[in-house]
Amino acid sequence: MISVRVSILSVVVLSSRPASAAAAEPADATGEAATSAAPARAPAEPWIKRHRPTRNQLELGIYGGVLLPARDHELYDPADASVTWQPYRRVAPDVGLRVGFYPLSVLGLEIEGGVVPTRPADDGARAVLGTFRGHALAQLPYRITPFALFGLASLGTTGLGGDADPALHFGGGVKFYVTDLIALRLDIRDTVATRVGAATGRTHHPEVLLGLSLVLGRKKPADPDSDGDGFKDKQDACPQVPGVAPDGCPPPDRDGDGILDPVDRCPDDPETKNNYQDEDGCPDEVPREVKKFTGVIEGIYFDTDQDVIKPSSLPTLQNAAKVMQEFPDMKVEISGHTDADGDRGYNIDLSRRRAEAVRKFLIGAGVAEGRITTRGAGADEPIGDNGTADGKAKNRRIEFALIQ
Repeated sequence: MISVRVSILSVVVLSSRPASAAAAEPADATGEAATSAAPARAPAEPWIKRHRPTRNQLELGIYGGVLLPARDHELYDPADASVTWQPYRRVAPDVGLRVGFYPLSVLGLEIEGGVVPTRPADDGARAVLGTFRGHALAQLPYRITPFALFGLASLGTTGLGGDADPALHFGGGVKFYVTDLIALRLDIRDTVATRVGAATGRTHHPEVLLGLSLVLGRKKPADPDSDGDGFKDKQDACPQVPGVAPDGCPPPDRDGDGILDPVDRCPDDPETKNNYQDEDGCPDEVPREVKKFTGVIEGIYFDTDQDVIKPSSLPTLQNAAKVMQEFPDMKVEISGHTDADGDRGYNIDLSRRRAEAVRKFLIGAGVAEGRITTRGAGADEPIGDNGTADGKAKNRRIEFALIQ
């Protein structure tokens, strides 16, 4: 059989140290090593409660939509001999203005005025229906605000000789408070007015309305917490920046290395970002023992098209296991690579199986299973020329990369 030389190309050390150093690291109440100090923040206000309505709030709005005039309406002048009763066109545009005052967050009073341009269905003459109404509105005090309303109205017309009738109206809908100043609104209404030919009969004029409201007079929180860190602004030394006890400010980071002083073992000296003990906040160098596994390492062999490690590879793998045991914080990704000969899918699977074989050896040698992951790259990441024998040999390799 022709043996395949597989090299360990690189070991990128992110966070490894001897067991004695790990024991000196500060631990939290659970016994885990402290590695960061995220500010202790209070939960932000729930989305559904943001911008919700408050007491003594004023809303000024415009609306537009459609009104469906009743086919048996009584909006005409029966005393005018020149007028013949006709139904109005079935759908008419509906626009208007409204103003509302809410003494309570759950209860308001509103008045509206609107115009509905239309025409009688038969002769096509111009007509404008007009609405004026007032109502009480009950609602739920959330950002998305369902509501119901009931009130009195006057419904009139300039067509068919002119007329105005008293009416009742009721309906419901939902508001959405986009910001403290802007709200969107959907109404579905029914105006109940006199029916033609019946002194006490009633008929219905349904409406669907979309509205935009300007919100004024919103009550401000008595003692806000602008940054949401659980410290009210009056007691927060940093009211616009989330912080922690005792003053609501973020913990300091004197050396600017991104590791906060409470857990920085060297708060005046910045961490050396070399992927070795990068969480303790101290300057350091990668140990010489670890550097031995940086670069290409000869001595790991597989049979051709197989994932079985040859016995002659054992010294190299035993040395790798020894280093990982000496530095128990190391976590590695083992990736397998092949040359470009053959099917791509087959090469990816073969490279993955070879990486798995190395992983199984290290676990069997005492390295914790959770410290090692694997990946099969096949021929997708060459480092040599696949057109030459030497290049293909370089591409058939195993790489170690340390991970968090």
